[in-house]
Amino acid sequence: MAPHVVLVSIPGLREQDLADMPRLVELTRGGQRATLRPHFPAVTCPVQANMTTGKLPGQHGVVANGFYWRERQEVEMWTAWNDCIEQPQIWDLLHQSNPSLTSAVWFPLHSKGCGADFICTPAPIHNPDGSESLWCYTRPESLYGELRDELGHFPLKHFWGPLAGIPSSQWIADSAVIAAKKWRPNFFYIYLPHLDYAAQKHGPDSDAARAAVGELDAVLGRLIDGLGDAFDNENVRWFVASEYTISSVDHVLYPNRVLREADLLCAGQEEDGEHLDFAASAAWAMVDHQLAHIFVRDRDPNVVRRVAELFQGVEGIDEVLTGDELAKYHLDHVRSGDVVLVSTPGSWQAYYWWLDDADAPGFARTVDIHRKPGYDPVELHFDAANRCIPLDATLVGGSHGAPASNRTGQGGAGQGVLLASHASALERDEYHDVDVAELALEQFTI
Repeated sequence: MAPHVVLVSIPGLREQDLADMPRLVELTRGGQRATLRPHFPAVTCPVQANMTTGKLPGQHGVVANGFYWRERQEVEMWTAWNDCIEQPQIWDLLHQSNPSLTSAVWFPLHSKGCGADFICTPAPIHNPDGSESLWCYTRPESLYGELRDELGHFPLKHFWGPLAGIPSSQWIADSAVIAAKKWRPNFFYIYLPHLDYAAQKHGPDSDAARAAVGELDAVLGRLIDGLGDAFDNENVRWFVASEYTISSVDHVLYPNRVLREADLLCAGQEEDGEHLDFAASAAWAMVDHQLAHIFVRDRDPNVVRRVAELFQGVEGIDEVLTGDELAKYHLDHVRSGDVVLVSTPGSWQAYYWWLDDADAPGFARTVDIHRKPGYDPVELHFDAANRCIPLDATLVGGSHGAPASNRTGQGGAGQGVLLASHASALERDEYHDVDVAELALEQFTI
């Protein structure tokens, strides 16, 4: 009889956190534990693609949490459909080997339209008046209505932003249990984001981050019990994988301001402030935690060289990569920037391009993943008194993305943990994120 394999990916999970996670420790007491090292860039979308394809960004094309579609001059952060991943994923390979093996995919990024049999992931409806209606993309299509009727709408406001918290991970876990009881998939991939929030807002060693560990363990307990019941506790094999870990940061760099001061980036004045002008800019940066992809107009080699020189030796930058150097981190893909900036462990990169806060565009003070050409963790620091997002990037307490090899000497920061519930699942003391796909497939003797 084919097993039921459950892969849970958890951003920010560290080995030392297990001391406060009795339910997770109990689940894996009879199994094994190993170090799990993410590849650079150690951010959500590339690592999830690494884990589910067994390939690296140069092959699957997910080079960051966002894409700059050069032909359209558009930035897309987090929302791309599954066809952005250019390699088959675990569920595709299972279908190829044995069409009777079914898979469920719950809330990883870029899962809309993937080849799994059952899917649930956020997909709010954007209304003509600019408002959003809560909804999820599901397969079958009718599933979200059923989950909404039983659990209420997915609490999107708790998935990211000022109100980010445990309700979103709880809803994900509870809805996964409902799906498991109904369809009993052979493979179930579940993303639980809760540890991301407090660690970035206050730092990975803060009281809030430690409290989040206990909250997530309680959710894991409900998930463990619920899936155990759904599968009759028969031949259930669990893998729990850190996507990355979070380091404390005390420095922030603004690459777009550096480019603007060098007369390479152009901003146009609009009614609500200065907006980045992609077409007019010779170079601009799409930032993402501890890295940035800098896109140069027409890939002009003279501008590429000038940009690289601008950032050499700048505080907060560990490496500046161009040309063949991108292959060092398997970023040799057409979607990558012409220059890639790698942060030092204690620094991160903010997208700001304005030189005076009075000129910031209106969306800078709102939770808006669609118009910001880069990741903005300052959204976690909502200013309740003024009902807006502050423009103070120094508030951020933790970040991630830098290569694990650059983060030694920080209490193991940069390397995560991989846990298996069953003996003989892990044969080594250390794995990489790309090894996870093969470990899952091996359970089906593929």
